[in-house]
Amino acid sequence: MRKLCVTISAMTIATGIAAADTVNFDDMKAGAPPPGWTATQTGSGTAKWAVEKDDSAPSKQIVLKQSGQATFPVCFKNDTSIKDGFVEVKFKPVAGKEDQAGGVMWRLQDANNYYIARANALENNVTIYHTIKGKRTEKKRTNTNVASGAWHTLRVDFRRNHFTVTFDEKKSLEWDDNTFKDAGKIGVWTKADSVTAFDDFTYASK
Repeated sequence: MRKLCVTISAMTIATGIAAADTVNFDDMKAGAPPPGWTATQTGSGTAKWAVEKDDSAPSKQIVLKQSGQATFPVCFKNDTSIKDGFVEVKFKPVAGKEDQAGGVMWRLQDANNYYIARANALENNVTIYHTIKGKRTEKKRTNTNVASGAWHTLRVDFRRNHFTVTFDEKKSLEWDDNTFKDAGKIGVWTKADSVTAFDDFTYASK
């Protein structure tokens, strides 16, 4: 066992990958936004972020849910600052007439400036964007089946100016960009009237 631990530690040092952290929201108070996170939106409207019970949750029964309406509801973890690494989340599109989307953000500077990758159950695609001064611009998309009412996994690996988006363990798209070069926060994202649940928010720096 000691030899195995030493080997894993040596691999971690050699690759420069920090141990991943996971937030599953299970120890948080239901009915309120998660402590240590900023629950807000980009643009107008009123986002409603709250920790809630969901019997279908991948880990136990507690999730982070967005059920308000805003241009782009965003919720980001305050104590994160990652330049190169990955962010991953499990999400379930629940409802929405205009949109049924779940996304992850990285290198976030504030609620108006960040990168975003999202999957949409109404459009059946995965798309990558940057948001600058509150304006979202699409950069690349790929068509794929995104089932409503089902749990999916969305992940982005980012290193220097290269980003790789993975959806349900399959690589969806890659993109290069130099807009945000510095370390930033990470978080989750929806759009418009999307009612979306999130669980098992996992991340690490490299």
